[in-house]
Amino acid sequence: MKMTLVLDNIRSTYNVGAILRTADGFGVSQVILSGYTPRVHDKNLLPHLREKLDHEIHKTALGAEDMVDIYSSDDIKSELIKLREQGWQIVGLENNIQNVKLIQSTDPKLTEVLSDKVVLVLGEEVSGIDYSLHDIIDLFIEIPMRGQKESFNVSVAAGIAMYQLMAK
Repeated sequence: MKMTLVLDNIRSTYNVGAILRTADGFGVSQVILSGYTPRVHDKNLLPHLREKLDHEIHKTALGAEDMVDIYSSDDIKSELIKLREQGWQIVGLENNIQNVKLIQSTDPKLTEVLSDKVVLVLGEEVSGIDYSLHDIIDLFIEIPMRGQKESFNVSVAAGIAMYQLMAK
């Protein structure tokens, strides 16, 4: 399976770094940063701000920020539409959303509906994937929770989802 990740409105530089490191570990094709997700090596920032963000992301990415194909998108909705037209399936990682059928990431039937080219969309740490993107997403998956908490940290959830999808 080929996988592309979208990090949309991820707030934490540490989450971004951890996701990049995990993405490298799973051989993700590319990572697209959008919304207010902190950018690595962002030439649009003043040098001291770029250095600060790069340093924070590097703390958890440990060099993966230079190994993974990363680019930024100012219009992620159009980007996702383009990817879909190129044969990519758009999969959102969510939990507890209303009016949307969520497929458990552990469901054996997931294999039947997954494409061999998947774009995994990750949204903001608290509120999830921006609602403006919901109509573009072909399939929503969720990681089953057994404890009292309702969700995992986004970087942990990203790792679990990458592992489970790549194993399908």
